[in-house]
Amino acid sequence: MDKYPSQKRAVQYLYPPIDPYDHRRLDVGNGHNLYVEQCGNPDGIPVIVLHGGPGGGCSPAMRRYFDPKVFRVVLFDQRGCGRSRPHASVSNNTTWHLVSDIEAIRETLGIDQFIVFGGSWGATLSLIYAISHPERVRHLVLRGVFLMTQTELDWFYGGGAGQFWPETWARFRDLIPVEERDDLITAYHQRLFCGDLRVETKHAQAWSAWENALASVYSSGHGGEAPGDYARAFARLENHYFVNNGFLEHDGWILANVDRIAAIPGDIVQGRYDMICPPQRAWELAQAWPNSDLHMIRNAGHALSEPGISAELVRVMDRIADSFDV
Repeated sequence: MDKYPSQKRAVQYLYPPIDPYDHRRLDVGNGHNLYVEQCGNPDGIPVIVLHGGPGGGCSPAMRRYFDPKVFRVVLFDQRGCGRSRPHASVSNNTTWHLVSDIEAIRETLGIDQFIVFGGSWGATLSLIYAISHPERVRHLVLRGVFLMTQTELDWFYGGGAGQFWPETWARFRDLIPVEERDDLITAYHQRLFCGDLRVETKHAQAWSAWENALASVYSSGHGGEAPGDYARAFARLENHYFVNNGFLEHDGWILANVDRIAAIPGDIVQGRYDMICPPQRAWELAQAWPNSDLHMIRNAGHALSEPGISAELVRVMDRIADSFDV
């Protein structure tokens, strides 16, 4: 079998779409109401999927990495995004609220332990949840590792990635006056939360386009224009978390606490040419976490849909399924 399939061949590695057998609204307090769905086998191995962003929301495509005969798949839209309400709200919306929400979902669904599957910010949240509640995690499956450090933010919003995509970077940077360009996260924050919907949406679409443009190794440098409603939630939430350094106690918090997940097995699937979350962080995580396996995928960027990444994630989940007595 070709370890690095072409984009056309990768489709065969994905399971057919699974329709949810259960979807509900979960009131988690503070005025927030989460969209939660379950699909696959109600008596199967529980796995919870944590989407990226913050602010991205879950999608039907995220169900396709799991054998529906084996896994009980739980997906939800994190606070403020997707089908959760209130939309685009940053009130009572922190990393620790999200950790509490995962616990509320687990308890509501009567799950003792689950596999945690997350990519990008979803990988960040997976690690933070596992560090906080190691007894609830059977296995971690991470893609496109982001450790919520200043170094990573500086890379993507300080011009590092822009050296590879200067024309795309210029479109993102040039919406901000020259005198404010030394801190684009703060400059965009002022505009994303200015109270003028037109200004907020304009800058939200630029923020989203910069990230979308660099997601795939096959990118042309144009991320397209996301619908205003989606872009505004995505950009506001992501910026809110980044301005607040992920609400972690200090820079490097995840690696400083990785010993708490030492007993949890993990798989890290990382694109070799990931422009959004460079492989250095995934490698550092694997070095600090001996119970993990790092799968470095050549000719792949950041996106979940990258052919090599999709194929490897399905292989990982199938291997995990074989290891459990269902």
